[in-house]
Parts: sequence; structure tokens; C-alpha cells
Amino acid sequence: MRTKVASLFVALAVAVGALPTEGKVFRYAHMGDVNTLDPYSFDETNQLGYLLNVYEPLVGRSTPEMKLEPGLATEWSQVEPTRWRFKLRRGVKFHDGSAFKAEDVLFSVERAQQKTSQVGYRVGGVKAVAVDDYTVDMITEAPNPLLINNFFHWYMMSKAWALKNNATVPGGLGSTGDAYANFNTNGTGPFKVVKREPDVQTVAEPNPDWWGEKKHNLTQAVYKVIKSDATRVAALLSGEIDLIYPVPLQDIDRVMRNATTSVLSGPENRSIFLGMDMARDELLYSDVKGKNPFRDARVRKAVYQSIDVNGIIRTVLRNQGSPALGAALSPVVHGYPTHLQRHPYDPDAAKKLLADAGYPNGFGVTLDCPNDRYVKDEDTCQAVVGMLARVGIRVTLNAQTKGKHFPKVSAATNYDTSFALVGFGPGNFDASSIQQLILNCRAKDQGAWNFAGHCNSDMDAIFKKLTSESDAKVRDPLIKQVWNKVHEDVIYIPLHLQNLAWGLRRGIKAVQRPDDVVVLNYVTVQ
Repeated sequence: MRTKVASLFVALAVAVGALPTEGKVFRYAHMGDVNTLDPYSFDETNQLGYLLNVYEPLVGRSTPEMKLEPGLATEWSQVEPTRWRFKLRRGVKFHDGSAFKAEDVLFSVERAQQKTSQVGYRVGGVKAVAVDDYTVDMITEAPNPLLINNFFHWYMMSKAWALKNNATVPGGLGSTGDAYANFNTNGTGPFKVVKREPDVQTVAEPNPDWWGEKKHNLTQAVYKVIKSDATRVAALLSGEIDLIYPVPLQDIDRVMRNATTSVLSGPENRSIFLGMDMARDELLYSDVKGKNPFRDARVRKAVYQSIDVNGIIRTVLRNQGSPALGAALSPVVHGYPTHLQRHPYDPDAAKKLLADAGYPNGFGVTLDCPNDRYVKDEDTCQAVVGMLARVGIRVTLNAQTKGKHFPKVSAATNYDTSFALVGFGPGNFDASSIQQLILNCRAKDQGAWNFAGHCNSDMDAIFKKLTSESDAKVRDPLIKQVWNKVHEDVIYIPLHLQNLAWGLRRGIKAVQRPDDVVVLNYVTVQ
């Protein structure tokens, strides 16, 4: 595959010909919807990535290189070990014309920390105080030199707008008409949403009062939901759609050979992995009663060794991926466990482990899986079902759209799952953030996506130290120690790292980042 990579973190698709002066409509399509416009109700990359065009953080990563940069804060400093000071950008207006000030930052902290928020961990233990209208101090419970790294997908909201529209509390994914922020936006970003049709399309137009530097030439950006792979590719080839992502693996060569389209490929900062409920005394969805087989490390390792990851990559992903070593982590992320080797694929060893654990005939369990989020996600789950059947584990597959899947396996429904597939990639490119997200004992602002229910006080002590330690010589051995424990105890089962593949119509210029986000400010249409 032709790959245009400017660096490890950015790939550019350059349009042929000069940049046009007139504005254009940009139509792009994904297999899944944005699901909600509330930036606090759903912590998912596609969701928050879309809203990156509409809302903005204090400190962001909106450039192609994804480096930390000033956003709605022009500068910041750690004035005391537990106090950060942020100078706010003056002259910024929300889309409704109101001014952005310190009271909006204070409100955004409080709203993000609400029980129904999924982004509370980004400001966990933070108290915000206004010094004046354009200066905010954030006080942390303990020294946290990495605080700003978590602000990437925590966006500022208008206090007045939320009060006016009864939107002071995140409505939660799946909420309907009473959750105003699920269907309406009021950000400060370069684009504003003008039309929302769930599961059909979301239409945005440029914000003429945006404070930043305009790099696009768009008059409108139409995000289309096209779930069918064949229909999505046909729309690109016919010129109806300007960009599709992902390109179905079986159609990559076809799109590349077409005279008017091309494929843009690059590394992704996401790992696909499996998690098993280790918290409950009895699994919710299993034929084993009175106990939980996943509490036994031998059973978890048996599941691991039953899965032929190389086979999945070869047959399901068509070699467009690589085996993962650490759960929810990619090699582009600092702290990737290159020192580890996967537990070997060995069905016979898996059968012995099951027998030793008291399950010589296996057992039944339900696997929750999305069918419109990752590359070949449902097909991957189908392959896992077949592989586990060979060792006696009878799996019932429950594949749903991401709008149903993620709430089901998250804290929003008290982790209503026994066995699930998800994928994660840390926006701050540091392993410790993902470790805390999926391994920290479940508590307020902590372990938000710990759907396995793992809890270890020694590991939590490491996480606490990681949040207050900035010296890599101290931090890196601690991160390595955590990965060793995850691997040894099989707390999660890493599967694979998928490659990004976007299909572009001739004349489209876009930026492909490792988080798979389309940044509209870097799109031009010829």
C-alpha cells in the first residue's frame, strides 16, 4: 500500500492543483454515528474527535503533529506544587455570541465531575478558582505535573447557555429530548453544528467569529453515517462522498486503482483488546452459577492462549494490522511494553488450564462486541467465538452498534457485561493514562473504563505516584511494572493494532492523525 507519512504522528494527503479560492462543501462518511453532541456524556474517540471541531479545550492537540499547544488558555504554569494557573484567551466568543470567561471554566470543571459524565477523570480531584475574569487557578489534591496532558478532550462549555437550556448535567448516552446538549452545541471552535439527524448526518458550518487561523476553504461539512461497507465505497467511487473512513480492507486495492481516488494509510495509537468481568461473584451472562470462572487466572490465560491473533490478522484484517503486546496501547505511545512477548497460541495448553481450573468441559459466556466502531470488529469477535469453541468455551456473540455497546460495558450501566471487546488509544500518548483508565480500582473520577473490575491497592499506589512524578527515570520503571502484572495475571487480553485507511476523492486535502480524527480546519476541497 502506498503510504504517505510525514512523521510517526502525521500523514498528509495533498490535493492535486492549486488551492481554490472559493468555499466548498465537504462530505465525509464513517460507519458509525457521532451518537451525542454532549462533549461530556460519551468518552469515545470518534465522538470527541468530531466535537474537536466544535468545542475547544484549554490546552489542546489540534495540529497535525498533535503536540500540546495553547487552546483557550494562552499560557499556564505550576505556581505551587498543587496549584496550576491558566491565563485565558481574551476576545473568544461562543457560537451564540457570548464571551468566554473564567466562570465558564469553573462550570466546565463542575459539569465534567458530575456522575453522568464520562470525562471526569480528566479533571479528577481538581478544584477551580477564578482569580479574575481571565485567570483561573486549578488546585489538585496532590502534585500533578502531568495535569494538562489530560485536557486534550475536555472541552469548555458555556455556563449561561447550559443554565438557560437545562443542560448543567450531562444527559448520558441514549437520553432523548430532555438532554438538550445531546442534540445542540455551543462551542468556541472553528465549526458550529447547524443540523443534527441521528444515525443519518450531522452538518456543520464555519464559525465566522473563530479566534484561530483558518486553514480550510469549506462552506459546509456534512458528516454522513454509512454503515454498509459496499455503500460507503460506492459513494466514494461515484464522487458522492469526498472522504470515507475506514476503507474496508477488501476494497483498499480497488480504491487505490481507481483513477479518481486514493488511500491514505498511517499508524494508529489504538489497541484492540478483550476484557473479562473479574469483579462479580457470579457472571451476569454465563451458564456457570454460584461462581465466576474469570476470577481464576488460569481461565483467563486459557482464553488468551485459545486465540490465534496472527490468524485474525491474516484472515480477518487481511494483514492490515499487527499483534498487540499491551492492552489499549500502540507502539506510538510512550510506555509501550516492547520487553514483553505474547503468551503463545496453544489450544492444548488452554484445555489443560481449563481442566486444572475445574472446567474440563468448558463453559458458556456472552461476548459483547461493537459492529460499527473498529476495523472488522464484529468479524474479529466471530473469529474469537470460533477459536474459543475449539477448547470448549461456548460463546454467544452480542454484536451491537457502538451507541449501544459502549454504554452497556461502561459505568453508565454498572458494567453490564461479562466479556467484551473494546479499543483504546491515549490522547496524551502516555501509557499511564490508559493504565489508570482501565486498571485503577473503580471510584469517583478513577477507573472509568475498568470494565474488567480489576482492583489492586498496590497498583493503585503506583498510579497515584505516576500522577505526581514527572521524572521519566522514575516513571518508566513503574509503567513497566504495571504492564508486567497485566501480562502475568492476564487482566486483559491484547489482540491487535489496526492500521488506519482513509479513502479520498481527487482534489481533497486532509490530515490523517494517529487518533483517526478528521480535523476540518485542515481540509480543503478542489
